[in-house]
Amino acid sequence: MAEIPPTRASLLLRLRDAQDGEAWREFVDLYAPLVYGYARKQGLQDADAADLCQDVLRAVAGAVGRLEYDPRRGAFRNWLFTVVRHKLSNWQAAQANRAQASGDSATHQLLEQCPAPEGMEGEWEAEWERRLVAWACEQARRQVSDTTWQAFWRTAVEGQPGKQIAADLGLTVAAVYHARSRILARLKELVGSVQEP
Repeated sequence: MAEIPPTRASLLLRLRDAQDGEAWREFVDLYAPLVYGYARKQGLQDADAADLCQDVLRAVAGAVGRLEYDPRRGAFRNWLFTVVRHKLSNWQAAQANRAQASGDSATHQLLEQCPAPEGMEGEWEAEWERRLVAWACEQARRQVSDTTWQAFWRTAVEGQPGKQIAADLGLTVAAVYHARSRILARLKELVGSVQEP
């Protein structure tokens, strides 16, 4: 899969308006499952992962007003990953009955200078890509008929032959491939809509 570009800056700017419910819904739809899934992979139980996800979203909501997004300094998801790692570290420390990090600026600077443990950033990016595709599929699926979706899914994802799908769905082979093309274009548009150009 091609490298996914950074999060669209306009979405981050819209988040500064607490009344922009659509921007927050889009943000939560994209990032909450990513954070939750990552927490589960780190061994947290369902409720703990959900709590961690809420903590991360609260941290984003608290910081978004002063966030000066500059894609040259790094992708937004890298900053978010740092927040997730920090919250996860705090959770793990609390679980081990150790004192939590103080949260002072020196601690934050130290955390940002520490690289993620080997392989964690790769897992984070892979999970982001999976979640982005899943989100786009959810959106596109709601916009087409079941027959159109099946024509797309069975050809593009399952790799079934168009002739067989056409026979099963009562379509022409051309209609099957037209459905596939339309949905692939829509998925590309949806993915592009949440990222910078």
